[in-house]
Amino acid sequence: MTCNNTRPHLNGPLTVAAIGLDIATSDKKANLKAASTAIEAIAGHADIAVLPEMFSTGYILQADTARNLAEPSDGPTIEWAAKLASACNLAIAGSFIALDHDGRLFNRAFLTEPSGETTYYDKHHLFSTGGEDKVYTSGHKAIPTIRFRGWNIALAVCYDLRFPIWLRNSHNGYDLLIIVANWPDSRAYAWKHLLIARAIENQAYVVGCNRTGSDDFGNYSGTSAIIDPKGQTIGTEAHLPDGIQCVMGRISHSSLYEFREKFPVLLHGDRFTID
Repeated sequence: MTCNNTRPHLNGPLTVAAIGLDIATSDKKANLKAASTAIEAIAGHADIAVLPEMFSTGYILQADTARNLAEPSDGPTIEWAAKLASACNLAIAGSFIALDHDGRLFNRAFLTEPSGETTYYDKHHLFSTGGEDKVYTSGHKAIPTIRFRGWNIALAVCYDLRFPIWLRNSHNGYDLLIIVANWPDSRAYAWKHLLIARAIENQAYVVGCNRTGSDDFGNYSGTSAIIDPKGQTIGTEAHLPDGIQCVMGRISHSSLYEFREKFPVLLHGDRFTID
């Protein structure tokens, strides 16, 4: 861990990196090492590094295996993220298998800032078609909004993407929506177009970070994307060590608010709230 770069610019543009790790199933040490390699390579060039869903273990649906790999919110994955975020002066987002104090398991997303402050979100829409609800407990708190370098950032996980009401951007509450995922190629068409739809309807930037490689659920060819509020793909491929796939994009606060003022769609929306 050698990076030490300064990059704070409140309300200015942000550079976001979606890192498509080829996750080694159940090998936390190898996955954290690969994530470190990628993040250290983009230090000084990015403000936020986004990692896939369950990036430190792979997407685990075997109850015994999940419990063996689970950790508390102050466990090794978040400890690792806090140290690296501080050293590289960027925020790190992803999700991991969390063990709550009462023994329940959650698919817990996080965003860790350079200060070490970490915001959590427990995946609400569990993929019951694959049996995720048999292993994990659904979170019931709304998606969080995190203030980072002048931006309002929301955080959600994979299957949540299919539920527009859950991700509704009430009162322009967020500027950037981060989705961490383990979304196989067999449903890649839906992934791409749902990311675009969420960006357009919420007038926000959307970053979708998906893994690469393969696991028991399918193949992942590299479909991470950064979408602007008009639905255009703006990310470009970055070349990282060890062939790690990464999409990086620069997002503009001023462009976002100019677009919202010119075309205030969300002001005309129906009024309701989600508890």
